[in-house]
Amino acid sequence: MTIKLDLSARVILIALANIRAIFWDVGGVLLSNGWDRAQRQRALQHFHLDELDFEDRHEMLVSSFERGKITLQDYLQRTVFYRPRPFTPDDFTQFIYSLSQPCQETLDLARSLAGSCRYLMSTLNNESAELNQYRIQKYGLRDVFDVFVSSCYVGLRKPEEGIYRLALEITQHSPEECCFVDDRPLNVDTAAHLGMHAIRVESPQQLRAEFEKLGVAA
Repeated sequence: MTIKLDLSARVILIALANIRAIFWDVGGVLLSNGWDRAQRQRALQHFHLDELDFEDRHEMLVSSFERGKITLQDYLQRTVFYRPRPFTPDDFTQFIYSLSQPCQETLDLARSLAGSCRYLMSTLNNESAELNQYRIQKYGLRDVFDVFVSSCYVGLRKPEEGIYRLALEITQHSPEECCFVDDRPLNVDTAAHLGMHAIRVESPQQLRAEFEKLGVAA
């Protein structure tokens, strides 16, 4: 049986939300994407690599790469350095790292919420191990987050339900106590399906407004 709530009932439910944990995507929310299509294209253009060949190899390896089953060195060996190149693996790695930039306003908002000590703060993101470690260190994310539920550590990727369920089990919070923040609709849909308060980020201002509706404040 489907129960439809009128507007006043939905407002009451929102007002009753007791958010105790916030799970954040990293790439596209707090920082620029780390190694998404746009970043890969910039690298391919910079190093004059064939896009179709690289993308075919990337698609075969990305799941293992982001689940922590292969290292960055292994990934590059099989996507780029399977034949001699006029540049080194370190050149390519440093270029990848250079593509990461902060989404400063959203990152500042996360720092403010962490500083309030009102919420358990956790990442919930897909990222390879070396890039994840670099970005955590570079942008001081250890000062913001209590837990890092990254695909490279847990062997699961969004939008698989398993990684969301694992995050809830690790933090010992019910879905109703949790808010999930991401920029991709499918990832947000999965969180909402499990009963989490899910926000798709469109801008820092919109995110602040959505937090306000849930009573989330520093």
